[in-house]
Amino acid sequence: MARINDVGGTQGFGPIDTTDDTEPFHADWEARVVGLFNTLRGQGLFNTNEFRDAIESMPPAEYLAASYYERWFTAICALLERKGVIGPGELDD
Repeated sequence: MARINDVGGTQGFGPIDTTDDTEPFHADWEARVVGLFNTLRGQGLFNTNEFRDAIESMPPAEYLAASYYERWFTAICALLERKGVIGPGELDD
């Protein structure tokens, strides 16, 4: 089943920016999301496949509008809810 992230052969997304960017993060919050991911995965809360599935399960419009690390954060929040660590909608505020 193709999901929104599977855009191979799809037209209309414009050229790929191949400019070298030596900075791994463009804002402090992005580094924090990676740290959160590493900590939660390291504690066994979820594995890489579950994380990838959570990103790929985002609604198409939300996926396309989100930046790379916004997708990571959305997936982490979804997994925290799915695993019962936080209640549904607890982070909505």
